[in-house]
Amino acid sequence: MSAKPIDGTPPPIDDAAFAEAHRRLLEDGAIQFDLPRYEPPHTPDWLHRLGQGVESALPLLKILFWLALAVLVLFLLYTIALWAMGRDWRWWRRRAAETAPDWRPEEGPARQLLADADALAGRGLFSEAARLLLFRSIADIDTRRPDLVRPALTSRDIAALSAIPDRPRGAFARIAALVERSLFARRPLGDDDWRDARAAYEEFAFAEGWRG
Repeated sequence: MSAKPIDGTPPPIDDAAFAEAHRRLLEDGAIQFDLPRYEPPHTPDWLHRLGQGVESALPLLKILFWLALAVLVLFLLYTIALWAMGRDWRWWRRRAAETAPDWRPEEGPARQLLADADALAGRGLFSEAARLLLFRSIADIDTRRPDLVRPALTSRDIAALSAIPDRPRGAFARIAALVERSLFARRPLGDDDWRDARAAYEEFAFAEGWRG
């Protein structure tokens, strides 16, 4: 073992020992000395062709954009002009109503229902007759529009549904109010009440306006 120099300088390097250590370092597979060359990702041919197609279509897309913007501006101006003249889109609503399916109750079953209710009223069971009209009216609505009537809805809730046309909805609301009075206020219906309920059902089932 060689003694260290007294002046603190490092001992001389043994060239053979250094070469052996370097050789062992290079042979160590856990250490990577050669880094792979970076290869930029290759753009797929289809994406390249798509980009070229979009680029070539840009002039046409710009024209379509300005045309769409012009149509939108004209539509807004037309709507403002209608509003300024006190007009609206009623003509469109009338046309839609004319082409909408008619989902009022069928006449045959409705007249049979009235006959059954009249039989109850003839025995003085006016409240029961009105309830029969109400429940069958709800069933008629549910048959035509099953998406409207949900189990949690009361007759008052159904009478407030805007999807039901105004005239039948008002007739239904009259029947519902009479039945509600007889059930919750415990005020049995009389002959006049029954006549009102019957007239309301006729308006509900037979009058025009059952479209929507």
